[in-house]
Amino acid sequence: MAKKILIGVLAILVIIQFFRPTKNTGEAEGPNDITHFAQVPDSVMSILKVSCYDCHSNHTNYLWYHEIMPLGWLINNDVKDGKKHLNFSEFTTYDKKRTDRKLKQIAEEVEEHGMPIPSYTWMHKEAIMTDQQIKLVASWAEDLKKNSK
Repeated sequence: MAKKILIGVLAILVIIQFFRPTKNTGEAEGPNDITHFAQVPDSVMSILKVSCYDCHSNHTNYLWYHEIMPLGWLINNDVKDGKKHLNFSEFTTYDKKRTDRKLKQIAEEVEEHGMPIPSYTWMHKEAIMTDQQIKLVASWAEDLKKNSK
């Protein structure tokens, strides 16, 4: 009985490898990205690209483990959810109220260590922000919000 269950589980794992989600392979820095809304210093942009863009832009850098289902499905859901909440590639399409709210949330999330999420930093250690990087991103977002009035 255990052998049949194991064979069944293995068969399911093989079959699900053929059902892959659509990848997030658009343009991260297109005509609507945040750099067309505001000045983004190179120091801030490099942090955003390393710590935020995989889930909060139209382009994700996929690694080998994204190809293993159901892990690929989980990652795809995280990316879709991240883009739903904030998409740096579509930032200029936000209205004033949403822009202000997003800038405030960027500052709050990084200051409270809510972003990047632990499941991302577990495999992307380089995405963990130092205290100095957190202050830099939070200050930039807060200043941008103040100056956007």
